[in-house]
Amino acid sequence: MRPLIEAKALSKWFGEVVAINNLELSLDSPITGLLGPNGAGKSTFIKLALGLYAPSKGEIRVLGEAPRNNHRIMRRISYCPETDNFFENSTGFEFIYWLNRYWGMEHKQAVKSADAACDITRMTERMHDPIESYSKGMRQRIKIAQALSGCPELLFLDEPMNGLDPKGREEMYQLIQMLADNGMSVVISSHILYEIERITDTVVLIYRGSLLAQGRVRDIRDLIDQHPQAIRVRSPKAREIAQRFVGEEHISSVEVEDDTFLLRTHDPNRTYESLNLMACEPGDLIEGIQCSDDNLQAVFDYLTR
Repeated sequence: MRPLIEAKALSKWFGEVVAINNLELSLDSPITGLLGPNGAGKSTFIKLALGLYAPSKGEIRVLGEAPRNNHRIMRRISYCPETDNFFENSTGFEFIYWLNRYWGMEHKQAVKSADAACDITRMTERMHDPIESYSKGMRQRIKIAQALSGCPELLFLDEPMNGLDPKGREEMYQLIQMLADNGMSVVISSHILYEIERITDTVVLIYRGSLLAQGRVRDIRDLIDQHPQAIRVRSPKAREIAQRFVGEEHISSVEVEDDTFLLRTHDPNRTYESLNLMACEPGDLIEGIQCSDDNLQAVFDYLTR
């Protein structure tokens, strides 16, 4: 099967500014997190995939075809941009309906499609209210509803969590997961790494326009052998238990603080095995175990040092 998106030696520059630099990439996961700091090249990559930009060098293929000026591909993909661009006194329904008409839908199809998209994003009750009365979360959902109204196979979401409160973010997580469960492929751009961990563990890390790493978060973390993995352990006898690890060849350092101790290890599997055996000993010696840096932010920090 062809990948959803494939880039070969892909570069894009604007004058002397290189936004994407010789990118080699293949995506085929139902949900992919496109991650990196602001200015890393994420939005430029998305616009290349949408056919809005032409590559300066190399090529990009989406659903097996070059997207630039390709109407067949345009009708199979969709995009929810980071920024808002509404007529504030129009309603959410009108916003979707008229974009459907501009896209070429007949009246009945445009109405039906707008109704269905509002239902999917749980905007039906507010779809006839003016957009200027919407919260940030509602504005994000109505943008996504517009992107869904054409029933795309592949959806690009550019920073969909921006400005959302905790409830809005939770609703967005659920919506994205539901879309993937229903067979849609989703690419999510974000500079806030921990957000994406809630949705998928398949990530692409971009830094300064280049591919930093790709794959599952833990697989990427396991490849960073030069950085010992940090494991935090909670114990009522923290100092006594920590002492058992001092001098072990797979332990690079032990730090004790009150009722916890921090182990840095080059062999996490062996360390976890030892901790599990201690947890089975009488006396409830181990109350909790947490990997302190088995997360996207730590992985990204390690890779860019």
